[in-house]
Amino acid sequence: MKLREIAHSRTGDKGNTSNISLIAYRAEDFEKIKAAVTAEKVKAWFADIVTGDVVRYELPAIGALNFVMYGALGGGVTRSLALDMHGKGLSAAILDMDI
Repeated sequence: MKLREIAHSRTGDKGNTSNISLIAYRAEDFEKIKAAVTAEKVKAWFADIVTGDVVRYELPAIGALNFVMYGALGGGVTRSLALDMHGKGLSAAILDMDI
């Protein structure tokens, strides 16, 4: 199953750091997402762009996980030549992950 079937996502950025939030559509799917989507799996999923650590924060009260990815934006908005300097497309990319 694709992650997009049970969750939606938002992204943010600050300098060369991107964060991705995964939010379960239904509370009962949060545990499944929590077990399947680890910091290590997210780092591997974005191995081509994330050069630093990935840290996962759990927000069970709202059924969400937040991943902070260091070294993820090619140096940051003012230095990157990427078409998606803010990393907004990363939310769509993570939802394509099989769980």
